[in-house]
Amino acid sequence: MDRLNRLAEYGVTERAALDELLDSQWAGVLSTVVGGQPLAVPMLYARDGDRVLLHGSTGAGALRAVAAGAPAVFTVFAVDALAVAPTTFESSVNYRSATIRGRLVTLPDDEREATLDRFSEVILPGRTTEVRPSSRKELAASLAMALPIADGGWLLKVSGGWPATPEEADADPDVWSGLVPVRTVLDPPLAAPWAEDLPVPESVRRLSAGD
Repeated sequence: MDRLNRLAEYGVTERAALDELLDSQWAGVLSTVVGGQPLAVPMLYARDGDRVLLHGSTGAGALRAVAAGAPAVFTVFAVDALAVAPTTFESSVNYRSATIRGRLVTLPDDEREATLDRFSEVILPGRTTEVRPSSRKELAASLAMALPIADGGWLLKVSGGWPATPEEADADPDVWSGLVPVRTVLDPPLAAPWAEDLPVPESVRRLSAGD
């Protein structure tokens, strides 16, 4: 599991690089197999130390399956640049991708509220102090799970650098090539119609400002 069979030169084994990717993104895809049929569900996530926190409705089929013990893989993918080579065949993207495999742990009732608060704090630090606590009904409808980040249970691939040279691509050296960087930015927050007269809370202001 911790070894790439193809494009092994893209493999990165430093755990800090994995954490950096996980911490830079908000969404991934949880995949499993139920009754011989694949399930793949895009989900928000939050890294909490050596585990990935996931949550959703207790009625969600994929979560029920992994809660019952079905093996799972969680994938996170970030595109950093379009690599424009001298040929379309050699053109590609610079990217970082991670897969984490294992069995998810369903967190008990006495940990659920704290875990969901931790999830929120990773996504939007400070927000839990600005809103009311989750109600019993909301907690009962929520499933909180953790996927351990275990040695031998994850793979990280990083493709970077310049595109192929004209010599490598066997192409016209006068054809432009290079990188088109991709970045994600947070625009100023937009108030909901019913909150237009309210000040932007500190948690949202800090996130939008990149603090």
